[in-house]
Amino acid sequence: MAVLPSIGTSVSFFYQIPTIHQQIESPLDLLTTNNHYALLCQQDTVLLHSNHVLSLPEGAAFPICSNSTTNVIRLFGDGLIWTAMVSLFKHLSPDTAISCRLYQPHPELDRALELQLTQPLTIDLQQQLTDLAQRLNIELVYLSARPTLNLPGLLVMDMDSTAIQIECIDEIAKLAGVGEQVASVTARAMNGELDFAQSLTQRVAKLQGAPEQVLQQVLDAVPLMPGLIQLVAHLKAHNWQVAIASGGFTYFTDALKTQLNLTATFANVLEIADGLLTGKVLGDIVDANTKAQVVNLLAAQYHIDVSQTVAIGDGANDIPMLNAAALGVAFHAKPKVQAQAKAAIRQGSLLQLLYLLD
Repeated sequence: MAVLPSIGTSVSFFYQIPTIHQQIESPLDLLTTNNHYALLCQQDTVLLHSNHVLSLPEGAAFPICSNSTTNVIRLFGDGLIWTAMVSLFKHLSPDTAISCRLYQPHPELDRALELQLTQPLTIDLQQQLTDLAQRLNIELVYLSARPTLNLPGLLVMDMDSTAIQIECIDEIAKLAGVGEQVASVTARAMNGELDFAQSLTQRVAKLQGAPEQVLQQVLDAVPLMPGLIQLVAHLKAHNWQVAIASGGFTYFTDALKTQLNLTATFANVLEIADGLLTGKVLGDIVDANTKAQVVNLLAAQYHIDVSQTVAIGDGANDIPMLNAAALGVAFHAKPKVQAQAKAAIRQGSLLQLLYLLD
């Protein structure tokens, strides 16, 4: 149904999403970027307002309010179909229209759907929507503010299981013949069950006598996290600083710094004597507090406003770093980390961090 405009106004079209489409199709298949839409879900009926013609049945007109873009929800992932939207709207905005748009921050990413909210969400509602999104197998991120690529910014990443797909110390331990002993301690430390500095000292001690060559063997086989190279290149092209703050080891962070042309890296130094690991770490241990300090240190060094700082990690020792940044993102993270981070990406590539920026 078209509403005829007066001079200077745009045409409005109102449609209904057929039930059969809701069960098998995604909003991403129907909507296009650079256009504005509004959605209204009434029970199981989905009504859509568009500013351009679509191949859909006409629907009833509904009021369209001017939504604020300060608070938004960004939705992405394989489970994003119309029935998922209906489920979300029952919690979010029953019988009230919400403005939306498609968002594609990088050519290698699928488009995301942004819902533009009129007011902030309560903590309880945020949790309800997060739990629902997990059941629906979609990624849902609520953002009250977003760093922008139009201004200089800072990203500080964890290394193990974030920038790369492995825990380096576990791989070293396997080659040293103490893999199971070390891996069990690593898992407990990442879940926040152990003091990180003590657990690191304990794990490194088990590596005593291992030949230095095992470090190179692990480095040669390190699998980068999918999307890492593209993410770093995209941020650097927008005048962002990118750094790693890791409870791992400089042997690996130094290699990543060279490979990716990172701004800086912070990690622990393994002591090596006569070609063998001594089982000790040299100098102060890079722990959770050190990681948090890195965010503030680099932001000050490069004159980056705190609102333009982002941190991303997966383990309990990353929580202070995530809290120190304006946007702290739990990535493929332990439940404790997801619960405390401002945002979470549960699956998929590291490049999806761009969904959370403007």
